[in-house]
Amino acid sequence: MTDSMRTPPFSVLRIDHVVLRVKDAERAIAFYCDVLGCTVEKRRDDLGLVHLRAGTNLIDLVTPDGPLGKQGGALAGKEGRNVDHLCLRIEPFDEAAIRALMAQHGVPVHGDVQNNFGAEGNGPSIYLSDPDGNSVELKGAAG
Repeated sequence: MTDSMRTPPFSVLRIDHVVLRVKDAERAIAFYCDVLGCTVEKRRDDLGLVHLRAGTNLIDLVTPDGPLGKQGGALAGKEGRNVDHLCLRIEPFDEAAIRALMAQHGVPVHGDVQNNFGAEGNGPSIYLSDPDGNSVELKGAAG
């Protein structure tokens, strides 16, 4: 493997957000807010999504009956998953360089760049899968 294949064209700064699939959104909100001290940052009822502020990061909650939650199948158990995806905040966000690196490694990129809400606000995101099929979002700066 060459150095250019080992060195990505960006640096991972931190985890931007984690998306949890929850059975009861209001119960989960009560736990994360009332017990742990998070706050509701934004609601996206059209997606079945609630963004909770956890310091400088976000915990996103989706229910299995909403448009996003339906993509994950059954809730956590033998045939279901509870964590939807891991989002890594990267810098710089260069779509062409990201796609080239993923192509070098045979990692499929899923879809086009999207403008998604994250811990810093709306910014570019691109999705890929790790070797175990876990979804990873690479997120650029809010613009």
